[in-house]
Amino acid sequence: MAAQTDRVVSELRAMMVSGELQPGERIIELQFAARLNVSRTPLRLALAELEKEGLLERLASRGFRVRAFSVDDIADAVDVRGVLEGMAARLIAERGASDTWMLQMRAVVDEGRNLLEQAIKNPQATVNALAWGKINGRFHQLLVDETHNRALIAALQNNNKTPLAGPAALMLPMVPSPLETSFVLRAQSDHEDLLRAIICREASRAENIMREHAYRSRENKRQLINELRHAHHSDASATESPRLGFNLTTASY
Repeated sequence: MAAQTDRVVSELRAMMVSGELQPGERIIELQFAARLNVSRTPLRLALAELEKEGLLERLASRGFRVRAFSVDDIADAVDVRGVLEGMAARLIAERGASDTWMLQMRAVVDEGRNLLEQAIKNPQATVNALAWGKINGRFHQLLVDETHNRALIAALQNNNKTPLAGPAALMLPMVPSPLETSFVLRAQSDHEDLLRAIICREASRAENIMREHAYRSRENKRQLINELRHAHHSDASATESPRLGFNLTTASY
């Protein structure tokens, strides 16, 4: 069930980001269950997850519809997230992290490195995108929770309602390309650098690492969204103009 739900989340996200599903379009369970070849239960779980990511909004009359968003909306929100998470990193480094938090964060960072061990040696190696996404989510959640700052936590929760702005919205396909794998490897390196900065109580460095981390996330998302939309438009043109000799392909991001 979990694997099916993750696949549906990935496929629906790609449809919305590419423009295959347009803002305002309703997601009808029966129709999309057949379209994605799944039962309605994993589809419902996937829709709830995409609502959390801000890509869908729940309708009063039941069901969901696609939210409108732009690349600039995402970029602005990711910039704000970088400032807030940088503040979180600074607060923890200045105050000193609890022993419990340190153990939990070390475990998450080590888990990320172990997962990416083969890709670190060979960038062409396959990365388990779903496993990485969960590790990344725990890393960012631990960082924010350790501040115990309710205003900061609330501000981040509100900011991350912007579609694709939150750390959970990685947009990784089931099998990342070498380019996408390079983004993941750099993110893991940032996680390791942040932990070292907090251990050393280097508050300014910790803050800067998280702001740079968000900057890279912003630029990666901008690049990959534009590539996905370009691929979708190219596929649509090929379908409408078969004389050009192009084949319809499925966008993977």
